[in-house]
Amino acid sequence: MKKKAVVLLWCILILGSICPLAQAGSIRVYFSPNGGCTDAILSEINQAKTEILLQAYSFTSKPIAQALIRAHQRGVKISAVLDKSNRTQKYSAATFLKNLGIPVFIDDQHAIAHNKIMIIDNRVVITGSFNFSMAAENKNAENLLILDDLPDLTRAYQENFQKHLSHAVSYLGKEE
Repeated sequence: MKKKAVVLLWCILILGSICPLAQAGSIRVYFSPNGGCTDAILSEINQAKTEILLQAYSFTSKPIAQALIRAHQRGVKISAVLDKSNRTQKYSAATFLKNLGIPVFIDDQHAIAHNKIMIIDNRVVITGSFNFSMAAENKNAENLLILDDLPDLTRAYQENFQKHLSHAVSYLGKEE
């Protein structure tokens, strides 16, 4: 496994013009607790111009939900695919987003839909272990990657988003 990681790192750092994963883009990394993950996500959402595709397991962050609402109000198209736990979770943003006109879908075809991804403007991919929650920012040991201008990688994440969206169901509201 170590050899594969070294080869991939070599590809990214040295052979950028040949390796499809390293296409003149940028990669930024953040860690929590208190490592600026939420602020980095907010910055990207605030710059969004056309579209945000969101996949989330736990989504309870009020600042992220508010930034998505502001983006929606600016005319950014947003779609959210969330884990089925958001149907019953006490503080889920699913109802909040749905009530403001953002399409929310529930991926209930897996034991856990554990993705934590945002794809912004067909250009930026945000991913990592970081759940979109205050606990992830302030209490948990998490990581976050922001991958910018890596078209092949972005396309792979978009295809995965569409795959999960295709079997997800519309969110109708919190179940008691």
